[in-house]
Amino acid sequence: MIRFILSFFGAIFTALTLGIAMVALSVGGVFWMYGRDLPSHESLAQYKPPTISRIYSGEGKMIDEFARERRLFVPSDEIPELVKEAFISAEDKNFYNHHGYDLRGIAAAAIEAVRSRGDNVRGASTITQQVMKNFLLSGDRRAERKIKEIILATRIEETLDKDKILELYLNEIFLGQNSYGVAAAAQTYFNKTLGQLEPHEAAFLASLPKAPSDFHPVRNKERLQQRRDYVLREMRENGYITDAVFEEEVAQPVRSVQNGDFEGFRTALPPRSYFTDEIRRQLSEDFGEGEFFTGGFTVRATIDEEMQVVAEAALQRQLEKYDRGRGIWHGTYDKIDEDQLGDEASWREALSNASVPRDVELDGVWHPAVVLRVGDSDARIGIEGVEEDEDGHWITAKDVQWARKRNTDGTLAKKASTAGDILSVGDVVLVRAMTDDGDGSFIRWTLRQVSDVQGGFMAMDVNTGRVIAMQGGFSYQDSVFNRATQAQRQPGSSFKPFVYAAALDSGYSPATIVVDAPIEINTPQGLWRPRNSSNKYYGPTPLRTGIEQSRNLMTIRLAQEIGMEVVAGYAERFGVYDHMGTFLANSLGSEETTLYKMVAAYAMFANGGERVEPTLVDRVQDRYGKTIYRHDKRDCVDCDSTNLMTGQAPRIVSNRNRVMDAVTAYQLTSMMKGVVDRGTASGAVNLPVPIAGKTGTTNDARDVWFIGFSSNIVAGCYIGYDRPRPLGRSAYGSSMCGPVFQEFMTEAVKKFGGGPFDVPPGGHFIKIDRYTGMRLPDDASGPYVVAEYFRDGWEPTFGLAFDGGFAMGSNLPMFEEVGQTGRQVTTSTGETAVVGPKADFGTVSSGGLY
Repeated sequence: MIRFILSFFGAIFTALTLGIAMVALSVGGVFWMYGRDLPSHESLAQYKPPTISRIYSGEGKMIDEFARERRLFVPSDEIPELVKEAFISAEDKNFYNHHGYDLRGIAAAAIEAVRSRGDNVRGASTITQQVMKNFLLSGDRRAERKIKEIILATRIEETLDKDKILELYLNEIFLGQNSYGVAAAAQTYFNKTLGQLEPHEAAFLASLPKAPSDFHPVRNKERLQQRRDYVLREMRENGYITDAVFEEEVAQPVRSVQNGDFEGFRTALPPRSYFTDEIRRQLSEDFGEGEFFTGGFTVRATIDEEMQVVAEAALQRQLEKYDRGRGIWHGTYDKIDEDQLGDEASWREALSNASVPRDVELDGVWHPAVVLRVGDSDARIGIEGVEEDEDGHWITAKDVQWARKRNTDGTLAKKASTAGDILSVGDVVLVRAMTDDGDGSFIRWTLRQVSDVQGGFMAMDVNTGRVIAMQGGFSYQDSVFNRATQAQRQPGSSFKPFVYAAALDSGYSPATIVVDAPIEINTPQGLWRPRNSSNKYYGPTPLRTGIEQSRNLMTIRLAQEIGMEVVAGYAERFGVYDHMGTFLANSLGSEETTLYKMVAAYAMFANGGERVEPTLVDRVQDRYGKTIYRHDKRDCVDCDSTNLMTGQAPRIVSNRNRVMDAVTAYQLTSMMKGVVDRGTASGAVNLPVPIAGKTGTTNDARDVWFIGFSSNIVAGCYIGYDRPRPLGRSAYGSSMCGPVFQEFMTEAVKKFGGGPFDVPPGGHFIKIDRYTGMRLPDDASGPYVVAEYFRDGWEPTFGLAFDGGFAMGSNLPMFEEVGQTGRQVTTSTGETAVVGPKADFGTVSSGGLY
């Protein structure tokens, strides 16, 4: 009997032993099979999460940020214990005790799944397992993935300590609203740092990993509160908070930015602008789009925020002035269905979804509004962000009488006399408050619209290339296309300085005479007869007068004399074109380029002929604070010296290449100063410091330009339709872009100053008559006397004229201004002298130099 009993228990023991061995072998086999080709967990030790790249102004103010996943990485030792405890309580209360997986949790999940017959399958993943799933595995609910998860979790527990694993988890976890990691989520939901969170707010965040979309703070507020209170109870049970703190925190309502309880962090950021978006575009090209959006760059921008505001307003003001002058109403092209206008809540929600610009603040904020009712003469509107009052808000008949509406057949209706002539119920419009210029009191609401005509503006430091302001159109939110850097436009006469620069470097001088007379050129497209803007011809004229008055025919003859290959070489050297066509028409600016390139090229005239690269970025640092790009590579010789006297500035040594001779640069600058003083820009630009520049107007005024500079700032503007078409007879570079430059530079001069243009060594001044080019006595004075700068050792030759080899008509007046007599000047002794007698072309033939 005893033997039987022993045999029976022996058999049972053997069976159990064999069973346990088989289970162990099976489990071991499963783990071996799934553990063979698992991804390496060792890479997590060098974890570099995708983080936000941020852009800061020169004053250190954050002005924009870019990210695919909005994440702010925070090291473990900087994450408050309260936040760690909230997530441990919510997700893995045994985190500090297990070795990567929690058998009790797995068993509880299995029992629950059996009880519910598969209807309630909940996870039993520890924080370590979730890290493995998020970083190395997929998120599918399969046994195979769970096994791999456990294997990797045990391995990572042997490689990293608990704090490092928790750091990975708290920085990687998705918490809704495009927020990754606890720091970004704290900012998104509460506009707070982690250290500012209260226990109930930490519990709020710890409630989200389970299913962020199911615990939305607005749509699922009650469900979120239940989950938050559960986390708070777990924190109490785990000893992280006291009973008193629990009672106080659980009584708190669920508050968030999304519910309007806190101001959103983005309200502190200015709206995205052309400037910051251009930084994104350029750095994405330089470093790669993926690296820029995930690399956590800290970018120090060159923008001067005060001047950027001035630039925006200056361009917008001119575009709106032109648009209002046309008198055509087009509105926003957006409309809200009348069935959504029944009550205030409905139309406000519909209006908030309207795709209209909200970034315009020209003479006051431009508000989106919707037409609620059209009366006999006025129209009632509802305005976004403005409360309704008893009388309502109205657009009066008086406010629309400047406009005409375009009919469906393309014709224009008569000028509006009532609001109903241009407005219909449901129209989405832009309005701003009209106020009294004296006391600022409200007068009425007035209709506004984004101009159909567009343009660009840019300003930069001539010595460093730092772009201080850039505006790529009327409104970034209306059109993100940056017309300052991306629009290819014909520069027109604003290109002429490069022709003159090539000539001055080729032995010509400001006093060189070039014939201004008709030209005919046979081209494959037919006979080309270029003409001056005035439709007149002025005969032999000095180069100075040619550029001051923007004479086309002189420019063509000059380009023919020196050769278009030389002109193209200069344009390419200055960066205006990569490969310029050597066609004569291109000497008048017919080949397209960008405002960005033109302004940068003009900076080289202003700084004495040294190469300068335009930049929107001073410095870029990586996520660790290491500088990976710095624009200014000049050498500060004395910056580390302790021997500098009080008030003595350190020496900055430029290592820039020279693109043109310094004397040539000054000669050209002096001639372009004449454009502003008495030439085509004289009626538009009037500043307290010396300004040089050049206007540009293309055929039929499809593009109008002005680019000018002081001794330290260069700024440029172009205006034109995105699909080029004539702007009208009164459109010129001086009349349209000149006021933009004037408004901006008025403020720029106040801030940055300015002074005379530096005269380089290696030359001397000679007085000449600016109309005839003839030399005058050193003591001559008068409105027609100009002191030109000539190179030392180059003896100027007076009396020669160049025609470029083109045939000319006969008996053309030499200068229309000269009339029948010479020019009278006053010498320093008070005596008068007559220069520049009448001349004609009656006996002049074509051909070369004479």
